[in-house]
Amino acid sequence: MDDGWREIVADWKGETTFIGRNASGGCVQMGSLDGQPGVSPMELILAGLAGCTGMDIASILQKKRQPLVDMKVRARGKRAADVPKVFTEFEIIYLIWGDGIDPQAVEQAIQLSEEKYCSVGIMLEKAAPVKSSYRILKPGEIA
Repeated sequence: MDDGWREIVADWKGETTFIGRNASGGCVQMGSLDGQPGVSPMELILAGLAGCTGMDIASILQKKRQPLVDMKVRARGKRAADVPKVFTEFEIIYLIWGDGIDPQAVEQAIQLSEEKYCSVGIMLEKAAPVKSSYRILKPGEIA
């Protein structure tokens, strides 16, 4: 039975470094460890936003039989100048590669993700505006 709870356990690795792990063993490094850079907690919020909406868009475009070859999602957040330096706005840019991708299908997929499916984006929208745009590129074209 799914009770709705999700959990991450963050293990301290010294100084300001933690390794976050989920119940299935997935992990993420926050802070530098043995000279290897990690991801900051605020960047993890952006990664969650990009991953959540990206999964939606890819799934929807595949269901719409769009010839998706590749996709990148750039998520940016503007931080306040003063502590606690929360995000004051978000921007998502979808870069979509494929020959013959229908712009209307992309727009519908983005709308569905933003309004119905992406729980991360819908939650963050309550804290700060989320703006999005997209570009359709030919396979091999540099963004």
